[in-house]
Amino acid sequence: MTKKMNVESFNLDHTKVKAPYVRLVGVTTGQNGDKVYKYDIRFCQPNKDHMDMAGLHSIEHLMAENIRNHMDNVLDISPMGCQTGFYLAILNNDSFEDVVEALEKTLQDVLEATEVPACNEVQCGWAANHSLEGAKDIAKNMLAGKDEWHIVFAE
Repeated sequence: MTKKMNVESFNLDHTKVKAPYVRLVGVTTGQNGDKVYKYDIRFCQPNKDHMDMAGLHSIEHLMAENIRNHMDNVLDISPMGCQTGFYLAILNNDSFEDVVEALEKTLQDVLEATEVPACNEVQCGWAANHSLEGAKDIAKNMLAGKDEWHIVFAE
């Protein structure tokens, strides 16, 4: 039996999931009752596929800027180191439907984008590493599987 680890995703059997999906990872309650909801937004099948770095970097900028237009209380959206997805943290909103709707609208924004926001040396730590077309390809692939975003595990 494998020892339970501190990081939730390290306890997830990555061989059993079926990307793309959106999964509630956990809820953390603060001392004043506020709740942070953390989601695993998986774009690529773990250990089979990953997002190229320039496309991932650009879709990160685009989603970080645009998701806040579609959902209140977004704390953060950050890429996973394995380059297969993102974590989304939101405050005091337990609606899976709101998350999915905001994600869909945000990915549509990516498809309509004409530039990557904050793609310069003043606002970005690796401004030379961006690909708007790569970001659009990633968004297109994720949207193509939206009818199955609620299905996390392969049958």
